[in-house]
Amino acid sequence: MGKNLASRTGFIVAVLVIFIYGIFGIPHGGLKQSLERRIALGLDLKGGTHLVLQVHVAEAINSETDRDVQSLNAALAATGATASKQDPARPERITISGGSPTQQSAIHDIITGNDYAGFDVTSGPNGGYVMAMKPEAVRDLETRTLDTSIDTIRERVDKLGVSEPVIEKYGLGDNEILVQLPGVSDPGRVENIIQSTAKLEIHAVVGSYGSVAEAEQANGGTIPAEDELLKGSNGVGGPDQYYLLKRLAIVAGTDFRGAQPSTDENGRPDITFTLTTEAGDRFYKYTDANKGTGQMAIVLDNQVKEVAGIESAIRDTGRITGGFTPDQAADLSLMLRTGSLPASISYLETRTVGPSLGAASIHQGVVAAIAGLIVVMIFMLIYYRGAGVNADLALILNLLILLGFMGFSGAVLTLPGIAGVILTIGMGVDSNVLIFERIREELRLGKTAAAAVQDGFSHAWTTIFDTHVTTVVSAAILFIFGTGPVQGFAVTLTIGLLANIFTAVFVSRTIFDYLLSKKERGTAELSI
Repeated sequence: MGKNLASRTGFIVAVLVIFIYGIFGIPHGGLKQSLERRIALGLDLKGGTHLVLQVHVAEAINSETDRDVQSLNAALAATGATASKQDPARPERITISGGSPTQQSAIHDIITGNDYAGFDVTSGPNGGYVMAMKPEAVRDLETRTLDTSIDTIRERVDKLGVSEPVIEKYGLGDNEILVQLPGVSDPGRVENIIQSTAKLEIHAVVGSYGSVAEAEQANGGTIPAEDELLKGSNGVGGPDQYYLLKRLAIVAGTDFRGAQPSTDENGRPDITFTLTTEAGDRFYKYTDANKGTGQMAIVLDNQVKEVAGIESAIRDTGRITGGFTPDQAADLSLMLRTGSLPASISYLETRTVGPSLGAASIHQGVVAAIAGLIVVMIFMLIYYRGAGVNADLALILNLLILLGFMGFSGAVLTLPGIAGVILTIGMGVDSNVLIFERIREELRLGKTAAAAVQDGFSHAWTTIFDTHVTTVVSAAILFIFGTGPVQGFAVTLTIGLLANIFTAVFVSRTIFDYLLSKKERGTAELSI
């Protein structure tokens, strides 16, 4: 008995030391500063910016089918058939028209091949075909678009140095993202960095015109399907023009390996970029074939930033100029390094929480928690006498485990999380009340103190386990379907309940066994 009691006591002390380390770590600059470094505070306690974003996933579907149209036209060139999207409201549909009657089998084989397995093919007007993206393919693309948007936004926010940001799917709407940035007091710049798609592309230039009507007139009354008309200026201070560009970019998106802010020969901010090896080889092949005769346009977010003649072959390094301020150059290079968003986003909600409000919330929450803890501890001491000390020690250890786990895991403490801590105090006391009342019943039946303790814990265990499991299940549902603050409540409540099972059953039982071992030597009595 003595050896077993010593090993259990040693285990409890080890747990206590480990979780105290989780709370404070290795102290530097005082315990308060160490605590602030280890326990991350949520937006409602630290202050910061709260954003709800809507991702326009239809744009990703449109871009995906645009690429499919280009690849289809290349594959169908020998058959005389063409692919196009004729209904802007249905970006998931592609129409195949024309083609030699003798090539219909070849056309059908191409559009039903493995490259287009995500489409359902049906007969269209005038003997053509209609390719409609399958519903499961649309859902998969929407999911990938949302996940990619979250990853891109997270990478951009991380590079801004925001500590403990929350960036996740928002469960209250379709294709929405929740962004919480503790400590950020300037949401404007963050909004600009997050929202920009930073879609940088280099296109071949077909021609330039003063107006849309002039461009259409020069091309037989309509813009060719394989081209696109974009507005922009040729360099810093140049007049706005309309440029007819090849729709298929020479390099774009993930072809960019890196980007850094720099200055030109006149000291004006610009951006230098580098391409991946494969894109560099492709860029070199194009510029080498068109040097001296061709032009290329640097397009950023569907606006022409610069048009340059191709004087020599270029491989994997280039420069973007455009009258940038130093902050604009730094932000744009950041967006290019982190990749472009697959679709544009809009802001459904923007809310700023001031640091003074967060400090007041912390003060009030801590006061409430301490007041509740003190009142509960006093009640346990008065009502259960010596056994109340047992309950109070277990309760304090419960809170230490809870805070230590948050320090180790990096879980964010929110204002509802503090409410979860307070509720944990009540659940911890409830467990001890169940145990102590059961021990009292056993004593009233005439059992010895040792037998009463053993039977009391044994009979109360089932009730304690059932109540904790049902509450943990409820907390899990809150975490899965709730938003940030609600999830904070669920996290602290769950951790506190798991810690409570350990303290109310294992720690409390060890303390009782210690008291009973002393009673056997006649130096103490069981007070309950």
